[in-house]
Amino acid sequence: MYQPKKITVVTGHFGSGKTNFSAALALELAKSGRPVTVVDFDLVNPYFRTADFKEAFARRGITLRAPDYANTNVDIPSVQFDLGGLAAQDGYLIIDVGGDEDGAVALGRYSHVLNSYAETGELDMLAVVSFRRYLTRTAGDAAQYLAGIERASRMKLTHLVNNTNLGMETTAEMIAESLPKCAALSELTGLPVACVTVPDFVTPPAEIPAEKLFRVPVLVRLPWMPKSAAISDDTETAS
Repeated sequence: MYQPKKITVVTGHFGSGKTNFSAALALELAKSGRPVTVVDFDLVNPYFRTADFKEAFARRGITLRAPDYANTNVDIPSVQFDLGGLAAQDGYLIIDVGGDEDGAVALGRYSHVLNSYAETGELDMLAVVSFRRYLTRTAGDAAQYLAGIERASRMKLTHLVNNTNLGMETTAEMIAESLPKCAALSELTGLPVACVTVPDFVTPPAEIPAEKLFRVPVLVRLPWMPKSAAISDDTETAS
């Protein structure tokens, strides 16, 4: 499985599944016994955010930092914590960034701090891509889209995460069909593939190398579903 650096910035298109990936990665890293902090940096989308998992994270010793107004009907674009200070702390830091260029613009405010960690090899910036989503259905479209995120954030992506899915309707065939597209995107961008996610209810396609496979639970629920059900007490991830 992909081995995260001290700081992992997770970005991607709306609906790519980056929040589900961020939460699953946090749960996996928490097994190491090292401190794990997740920053909900989604200042654009009021749904599908890591702040949904506050109580479940706390049960596993994961610290969640989110805007004060997250998950209220007064969602405003503000941050009340020191991202630079969090980056300097011991353990792992996962930053779940809002989708699209609009979400990446907010990250640009801290690019000088985060880029200093990238220069020392302590930071990865992952592009979560689903080839079943609008604007990222082809390698060419996805490459253009990711270039916009880099411009807006003033940071460089380091890896791709193939997170092709349709939620609970995801199939092994769907994931297998995405593999050539992800390989083409990797060639276009020069970005290596960190991992290919496979929901825990799907049999992994044989074409995925064992070292690239990341099994994930489906943690994010639709807006009308109870958020308390997003992660049950016995939720586990497997690598």
